[in-house]
Amino acid sequence: MTAPWTRPPIHAEQATDEPVVTGIGVVAPNGTGTEAYWEATLAGRLGIRRISRFDTDGFPLRVVGEVEGFVPTEFLRQYRVTQTDRMTHLAVAATAMALQDAGLDPAEVPEYGFAVATASSIGGAEFGHRAIQRLWSEGPRKIGAYQAVAWFYAATTGQIAILHDMKGPGSVHAAEQAGGLDAIAQARRTLRAGARAAVTGGTEAPLDPAALVAQLPNGQLNLGSDPRAAYTPFAATAAGHVPGEGGAMLVMETARAAHERGAQVHGAIAGYAATFDPAQGNGRPPTLRRAIELALADARLDPSEIDVVFADAVGTRSGDRAEAQALAAVFGPYGVPVTAPKSMVGRLYAGGAALDTATALLALRDQVIPPTTGVAEPAGDCPVDLVTDRPRPARLRSALVVARGYGGFNSALVVRHFPPA
Repeated sequence: MTAPWTRPPIHAEQATDEPVVTGIGVVAPNGTGTEAYWEATLAGRLGIRRISRFDTDGFPLRVVGEVEGFVPTEFLRQYRVTQTDRMTHLAVAATAMALQDAGLDPAEVPEYGFAVATASSIGGAEFGHRAIQRLWSEGPRKIGAYQAVAWFYAATTGQIAILHDMKGPGSVHAAEQAGGLDAIAQARRTLRAGARAAVTGGTEAPLDPAALVAQLPNGQLNLGSDPRAAYTPFAATAAGHVPGEGGAMLVMETARAAHERGAQVHGAIAGYAATFDPAQGNGRPPTLRRAIELALADARLDPSEIDVVFADAVGTRSGDRAEAQALAAVFGPYGVPVTAPKSMVGRLYAGGAALDTATALLALRDQVIPPTTGVAEPAGDCPVDLVTDRPRPARLRSALVVARGYGGFNSALVVRHFPPA
């Protein structure tokens, strides 16, 4: 591994309105805490394991990406833990880590200057499931008032805002895996519109049995029992993905605001675009390629200036093939290194794209591409330069993060080393 680039202070001429990331917080199946996750990822440590949350006798799914050893009361008072779902617990924890990493006290930000933009696709499924169980076993009087809000996709945005008195613009984005990038893009918009800072990202807690049953009909889950072979994107043996929980939260500011308080910068959010696929069977092509090209144009970068792609990597043969072909159309076959470190943790849905963005920023910091595990080499119809087996040292200036959501959502995000290399 090459030595990490130092992050010099922002000079006055670099103190622009460009949105930058000043804080990262991670809760993932192979590591809680940003550096613990990064160390595990570079080591190829698997966070996919047999389900321990409930009895799987008769249940078709066997392995998932579980966060182990997470204690929500380390980040929330007990009464708030009771009032909220696990997706919110994970997000609150990641937010606390990101704020600490940024060295930013929300109380120091103007009252209406701190925005919150999160993503969710599953919502608070576990909270809702428990309430339904109480309804049928104990009656309606046993259903608490928080059933009305804890399950909702926007609950995490609201709880983060309440906990930290963040009264700026608030939003939630529901586009499955793509939603994590959409939330980061929304935070970018709020900064450009005048917000002083933003917390953004996504977390999911989709491992409740009711939530898992709802995921089975799409046919994209791998129902095998071997954790090492359960999620092998771009491989000829790819047979779906496994769901996972967790994600990442980021603190974003403008370069000017970061300069004013002497903050360190992880990288810049340089470009973004989103598209939606046409209905199947109408003869029009998918639009992932267009999303990538629009994101590069927004970042004012040529394809040759992208040094690594963090792939969506859905883990199905047809889905991986379509993504590989889109990447080949933009960058040329085998034209840019591609990686999918989510192979170690599972597909975290809205949390996955946010985690990929955090991972891309860490890769820029340390000038190394994390590996895709479980894949010896990509299938012949997936013309990508897949980084496998071990980390690959590389000169990294800019990275592309790609995310697709079930149903036709496509998003692409470009992150860049700051200051520019």
